[in-house]
Amino acid sequence: MTLDFMKKYKRVLLYLIFGVLSTLVNIGVYALCYRFFGFTNVISNIIAWVLTVLFVFVTNKNLVFGSKSMEKQVLVYELVTFYGCRIATGLLDLAMMYIFVDLLSLNALGMKVISNVIVIILNFIASKLVIFRKHKGS
Repeated sequence: MTLDFMKKYKRVLLYLIFGVLSTLVNIGVYALCYRFFGFTNVISNIIAWVLTVLFVFVTNKNLVFGSKSMEKQVLVYELVTFYGCRIATGLLDLAMMYIFVDLLSLNALGMKVISNVIVIILNFIASKLVIFRKHKGS
């Protein structure tokens, strides 16, 4: 990759890197909970989602989208919209896992990978266009 390419697509590349890392966190925690600890599919998915969202907010805010503002109004906006979007995509993930694993008996880890790809794409769009957009005065 050339330096120009990396500069031009820095945000996308960082998002992909942290997207892969968050996917590994999500799938790893899910697998541990589901296979090792024997939690149900839904409980395993919720635990994986909660831990992944904690990781993602910090990396997205600071490293991917470069939102350095700690102004109360901006921070509240970012937190509320971030968690709102993540709840929406988390519910989508949960619904997909329930339908495809519990109802249709498809492979749990395979479906988790597919679900994560869809969620990552939707989350990038929301983060770029809504959550971490440049605010007036910041």
